[in-house]
Amino acid sequence: MKGKLWPLGVVAAALVLAVPGATAAAGDREVSVGSPSSPFSQNKQNEPALAMDAGNELVLAAGSNDNIDMEACNAGDPTTCPFTAGIGGSGIYFSFDGGKSWTQPTYTGLTARDCLGPAACTPHVGSIGTLPWYYENGLVSDGDPALAFGPRPGPNGFSWSNGSRLYYANLSSNLNAKKDETFKGVEAIYVSRTDDPQTAALGGAAGKDAWKQPVQVSQQSSATFADKEQIWADNAASSEFFGNVYVCWENFVASSGPLVVATSRDGGDSWDLKKVTAAHAAAGKHWGQSGCTVRTDSAGVVYVFYEEFQNPDKVGMPPTGTHFLVKSFDGGATWTKPMALYTVVDPCFAASFDGTSDRCVEDGVAGARNDLSASPSVSIANGAPTGAGATDEIVNAWADGRDGLNNEHVLFSYSNGGGDPGTWLTPTSIEAVKTGTSRDRGYYAAPALSPTGGDAWVVYNAYTTPFRTTTTTTRSLVGVVVHASIPTSGSSKGIVGSFSEVHRGTAGDPRTSSQNNLVIEFLGDYVYAVAGNSYAAAVWNDVRGGADCPAIDAWRAGVQTATTSDDVAKPAPQVDCPATFGNTDIFGWTSAP
Repeated sequence: MKGKLWPLGVVAAALVLAVPGATAAAGDREVSVGSPSSPFSQNKQNEPALAMDAGNELVLAAGSNDNIDMEACNAGDPTTCPFTAGIGGSGIYFSFDGGKSWTQPTYTGLTARDCLGPAACTPHVGSIGTLPWYYENGLVSDGDPALAFGPRPGPNGFSWSNGSRLYYANLSSNLNAKKDETFKGVEAIYVSRTDDPQTAALGGAAGKDAWKQPVQVSQQSSATFADKEQIWADNAASSEFFGNVYVCWENFVASSGPLVVATSRDGGDSWDLKKVTAAHAAAGKHWGQSGCTVRTDSAGVVYVFYEEFQNPDKVGMPPTGTHFLVKSFDGGATWTKPMALYTVVDPCFAASFDGTSDRCVEDGVAGARNDLSASPSVSIANGAPTGAGATDEIVNAWADGRDGLNNEHVLFSYSNGGGDPGTWLTPTSIEAVKTGTSRDRGYYAAPALSPTGGDAWVVYNAYTTPFRTTTTTTRSLVGVVVHASIPTSGSSKGIVGSFSEVHRGTAGDPRTSSQNNLVIEFLGDYVYAVAGNSYAAAVWNDVRGGADCPAIDAWRAGVQTATTSDDVAKPAPQVDCPATFGNTDIFGWTSAP
């Protein structure tokens, strides 16, 4: 397809294949099953990630930012809901039936989950629902989860016959920031690993021992903030670099920094770092880059996609950006120069004050940030676990604001030419469009290709109500999964067909979500999808179980109109709000038979 762009209309309608992955399972289910419905902020989960074990497709692992172990708001000052110092936030969940049911193990570590007031909180060793072994290593797991399964190493190298290894990358901070620092800098990237998810899922001492000690990946100075990482394991046995593991992230120094990729060739014990881009912070253009995605094809070529942010060309218009790609053909030893692929438009039309800065929002005044909505999310049909039958087709999905406020899209593009410039389909909108004010306004999106390239799925969060200019009018957020078929032979080989909806979750009001400082909503930055040879699964941010709090709405309105918080008394959530205020969950869908 190099140099030729095919419209989706070439294929009049998607052919629904007679395989389990092309039909929707009934309903959806909660993934963050350990989450209580109250109090805030223990009931707050967001930014889900998902991984499928190519060696055993029914095994799934998910992660999220999980506040389950934080103190309640009314511990001490009832109007504050802090991130309790030293308490981890990297939630972990397992499924062994393809996503039909989930479990969240309980380990031991530093906890504040029993700090329910009125006494001020004193964290202590106890039960946690997040990654183990961080407190014991002088660390705090800080979320931004990224998960991947790969083959386990053995005496003769990597092989699926050795079993599988789960890698969980996350942000981490020092437990004691002012003394005995474990690492220099504000945030670092650490990776946890387990070769035995079944035992890890049991929790307790045995489950904790099933996890290896966390390993630092990033290298930094005292001024460095590593952020927005993603991890991938080369999981196709046909690859020359089968078993390699790659982590990409932005190494922020002040407001900018280079994009970095780390490579492990020994199962995550050690890491080799490469800067793959220069630091960008030029006024007017090139003022930042982030939102990376890393994947491999059946030959072991490594692809790292990211968004470069650029200032808007016109006052009042949303900021434009560009999706870029760097590749490695030698297992991460060297990298190509960045290649610009196509322009994207961040769906950022209004700023909302979050207590420290103005942030892009989409659903309305005091809405949830959407800083990375237009960043790339990529899947490659690499034929895992063997590599046989791989098409190496690449698909990308993201939310885009090029058609203006209340006309945001979920855009989709694909390449059958190795991802190089000129090989990509012109981005096409694939969200469900309804009549009147009820339509899907894309918020975050993620695709998944089946290993041999016959099916494409995209999961997305969307607002179904227009931008709200007050905090008193109902808003609506929903999770959706769509599917398209892809011919793998004949004249239409590799051409993605039309998308059709296979699942729509239960909508909820995102005003129930909240930053811990209460100033605006919070839903995180990601959704995620995976696909195997027999089924697909997806996870998204969900607010169906939460309740709006009129007292919070009124206070947020006062903040947004530049009045001080003293003009409208700051509410105490556990006194002035419904019990389920702040309750946000991770929900998932599966087509597993």
